[in-house]
Amino acid sequence: MRGFQGCSLLLCVVAAAAIPIVPWKVKCPLQCVCQIRPWYTPRSVYREAATVDCNDLFITAVPKDLPAGTQTLLLQSNNIARLEQSELDYLRNLTELDLSQNSFSNVWDFGLKSMPQLLSLHLEENRLAELPDCSFPGLGSLQELYLNHNQLRRIAPRAFTGLSSLLRLHLNSNLLRTVDSRWFQVLPSLEILMIGGNRVDAILDMNFRPLSNLRSLVLAGMNLREISDYALEGLRSLESLSFYDNKLVAVPKRALQRVPGLKFLDLNKNPLQRVRQSDFTNMLHLKELGLNNMEELVSIDKFALINLPELTKLDVTNNPKLSFIHPNAFHHLPQMETLMLNNNALSALHKQTVESLPNLQEISIHSNPIRCDCVIRWVNSTETRIRFIEPQSTLCAEPPDLKRRHIRDVPFREMTDRCLPLISTRSFPSRLEVMDGDNVSLHCRAMAEPDPEIYWVTPEGVKLIPYAHDGRYRVHPEGTLEIVGISEHEAGLYTCVAHNLLGADTKSITVLVNSSFPRSEASLELAVLDVQPYHILLSWKPHLNAVSSNLTWSSFLLSSSLDTTNVARIPLGTHTYNITRLHQDTEYWACLHVAFVDLQAKVACVNARTKEAIHHQRFLGDTQCLLTLLALGVLLLAAGLVARCGFGDEPRRAKDALWDMGAVHVVYPRLAQHWAQGPRGGPLLAVEVQAEPLDS
Repeated sequence: MRGFQGCSLLLCVVAAAAIPIVPWKVKCPLQCVCQIRPWYTPRSVYREAATVDCNDLFITAVPKDLPAGTQTLLLQSNNIARLEQSELDYLRNLTELDLSQNSFSNVWDFGLKSMPQLLSLHLEENRLAELPDCSFPGLGSLQELYLNHNQLRRIAPRAFTGLSSLLRLHLNSNLLRTVDSRWFQVLPSLEILMIGGNRVDAILDMNFRPLSNLRSLVLAGMNLREISDYALEGLRSLESLSFYDNKLVAVPKRALQRVPGLKFLDLNKNPLQRVRQSDFTNMLHLKELGLNNMEELVSIDKFALINLPELTKLDVTNNPKLSFIHPNAFHHLPQMETLMLNNNALSALHKQTVESLPNLQEISIHSNPIRCDCVIRWVNSTETRIRFIEPQSTLCAEPPDLKRRHIRDVPFREMTDRCLPLISTRSFPSRLEVMDGDNVSLHCRAMAEPDPEIYWVTPEGVKLIPYAHDGRYRVHPEGTLEIVGISEHEAGLYTCVAHNLLGADTKSITVLVNSSFPRSEASLELAVLDVQPYHILLSWKPHLNAVSSNLTWSSFLLSSSLDTTNVARIPLGTHTYNITRLHQDTEYWACLHVAFVDLQAKVACVNARTKEAIHHQRFLGDTQCLLTLLALGVLLLAAGLVARCGFGDEPRRAKDALWDMGAVHVVYPRLAQHWAQGPRGGPLLAVEVQAEPLDS
C-alpha cells in the first residue's frame, strides 16, 4: 500500500479494487515486476503510475537498466546500504522511491543530489542515527518524507533546509529526546507531522509555532507527563491531534484552548483518573473525542464536557475502572449522535445523562456490570427511541434474579424505583503504597436512587464530609478524597461510605506510607454518657485503623435468667450509640468489639443500671393529655351547636340546646373554664368546667 499514503485506507482499498493493475510492457529487470498501478499523490490526486516492484529480493544494489519511464520504484525489504546518484539520475519521471527496510546508516549514502520530480521518499526502518544540516539537497519538490523507525538521536537545526514543499513528515519511533522548533522553520507547507514514539517527556512552549498550516499532529507514545499551556501555540489550522499512549494524568485543557479549530482529539491510553469539570469546554469545532483504554479512569465528573456544539461522537470504551458518569457530565452537546460506553465498569447510566443529549441516535453500553434497577429503568421506557449497539450483549449483572437477562427484556415495572448505593469494586484498590510527602487521591463513586451522599472515614475514625477541609484532607462532592503531602502518621485504613434513605455501602483501602502503617497501641475505653429508665447512651474514642465495630448488650433480670444478647453493627465514623427499648431499673452489660487492619481485636465493656420510672408522674402526664383532648372536644361540640342554632335574637336557645345534652364534668385541676367567641361578633358562650382533685 506504499502508493496510497495520500488517501484514507478505506478509500484506497475501494479504489484499488475498482481499478485494475495492467502489465507494463517494457524490458523489466530480472525478478522485478513492471506494472501500471493506481497511485495517489500526497494531496490525494489519483494517477496511474508506471511501477517497478523489486521488493523482498534480498538484493544489495539497485537493479540496472530500469525502464526510463519509471514513476514508482519499490525497493522495500532488501539489503541495500548505499545508493549512487548515477544509479537513478536517468529516471527523470521518478515520483516515488521506496527504500524502506534496507541497511542505510548514513544519509549521505543515498547520493540523491537532484531529483526534481520526486514527491515521496520512504526511508523508514533503516539504521539512520543522525540528520546533519541540508540532509536532502536537490529535492525541492518532495512532499512526503518517511524517516520513522530508524535510530535517529540527533537532527540538526537546518536538516530539512530546501524541503519547502514538504507536506508530510514522519519522525515517529526514533530515539529523539527533544523537539526543536528550528526544524520546522524551513517547512512552511507542512500539514501532517508524526513525531510520536520518541523518548520526549515534555513539549516546550512554542515548539510548533512555525507550523501555521499543520492540520494533523501525532504525539503518541512519547512518555509525555504534562503539556504546557503554550505547547500548541501557533497551530491555527490544526484539526487532528493525538496524545495516544502517554503518561498524562490530567487533560491539558489550557493547551487545547490554543487550537480553536480542532475537530478530532485522541487521548486514548493515558493514566487519567478523572475527567474533571470543564476539562473540555468551548471547543467549538470538536467532532470526535476518544477516551479509551485508560487503566486508571474512574469517573467523568459533573460538567466535564460542556459547550461542544459540533461534537457528534464520544468514544469512552475499555476503561476497566470507569464506574461513574455524573448525571450532569454533559451539557450543551446538541449534535451528539453516537455515545460509545462499552467494556467499562458502569453499573448504570443515569436517565438525566441521556436526556441531556437531544440528538442522540445510538448508544453502546454492553459488557458493563449493569445493575437492572431504578437508575437504568429509562432503557425500557416507551419514550426511549435510541438504538442500542450490540443489544444481545447488553446484559444485567445485578440483581441475582435478573443476572444474564438482556436488559431490554426486563419489563419496566420489574425494576425497582428506588435502590441502595453501590460502590464499584473497581473504583479503587484495597491496598495502595505511597511514599512520605506524596499527594494521594482516592476516588469513590456510587449511584443510587435517591442520589447518595458520600463521606470518608480516616484511620483515626474522623468523618470527612464534602467541601470541608480538615488539615491535609479534602473531600470533593463527587467522592474524591485528596491527601496533600501524606506522612506516616496518615497511613492506615480509609473507608468510603455512600448512603441514602434506603441504606449504605462501604469500601475500604489500606494506604501504606513507606511500606508501613502505624499500629493501634491505645487502649479501648467505653463510657456511659447518660442513663434513663428506657435507654443508655454510650460513647468511645475513635481508634486508628479500625476495620469494623460491633456493640453487644444484655441484661440479667431479677429472675437471674440471661436475657437475649443484642448486636448492632456500628458504622465507621460513629463514636456514640443510644441503646433503646430497655427495661427500667435493670442492670445491663455492654461491650464494644473493634477489629483492626493489622488483625488485632480489642473489646471494652461497661455496665449501667437503668433508672426507675416514676409511674405517678407518667399517669399524671397521660391524664392531662386526655383531659385536654376532652375539653377541646366539648368546645368543638359547642361551636357546632351554636352554628346550628344561630345567634342574634335566640342566644338562649343555643345555650339550652347545649345543656339539654346533660351535665359535663371534666376532672382537670388546672382548667376553670373555656370561652368560645361566636361568629359575626355574636355573644360569648361560656362552657363551665368543674375542677376536682385527682384522688376523687
